[in-house]
Amino acid sequence: MARKAVAAGRCNIRLACQTFSISETCYRYQAKLQHENAEIADWLVRLTHNQRNWGFGLCYLYLRNVKGFRWNHKRVYRIYRSLELNLRIKPKKRLIREKPEPLAVPEAVNQSWSMDFMHDQLSDGRTYRLFNVIDDYNREGLIIDADFSLPADRVIRSLEQLIAWAKKQGVAINYIQPGKPQQNAYNRTIRYDSLSHYLFDSIAEVQDFATRWLLTYNNERPNMTLGV
Repeated sequence: MARKAVAAGRCNIRLACQTFSISETCYRYQAKLQHENAEIADWLVRLTHNQRNWGFGLCYLYLRNVKGFRWNHKRVYRIYRSLELNLRIKPKKRLIREKPEPLAVPEAVNQSWSMDFMHDQLSDGRTYRLFNVIDDYNREGLIIDADFSLPADRVIRSLEQLIAWAKKQGVAINYIQPGKPQQNAYNRTIRYDSLSHYLFDSIAEVQDFATRWLLTYNNERPNMTLGV
């Protein structure tokens, strides 16, 4: 009503605000441009399409820390919910298990590594294996070695690219508890961020993809554990 009175030339802005008991700040307020909200929505749709297991937390950390956008997290989350992206994954009922024993927390780089094996299949049904190594301190992926067979000599050769074999360096080997895969969550990240999204035709494709994925993981992918 104040704007209509001013537009009709009946009074100035100050008198109109006094008449209708509003502040001049309220009178002059303009909603944020919708094109910025559209840009946020576009980013969220693209991220959740390319990284289907990413939730809001990873998406927001990526936009803030990797892309440098300073959008308020409440605003981004409001758009995230309006797109119903929070309904993409139906939560599963989790079994209650006893709390696992806490693992030793390293205090510097190269004090503790986690390594494990994974397996998957090519499009023609042939099985291949991956050998993964991560630094437990800064969560840096050190190796993803992929091939049809990974005998002991091949594993040793891969590790020697990082450090001399464990026994020669006096490095102790600690195993995660049986039935406690959450103590080594890195394999889950590899599985759901990469392997579950693609069907490879050759081991060369797997090796090339693993190299590029490791580069992205170490330099761009937000890490919820470290909060970056």
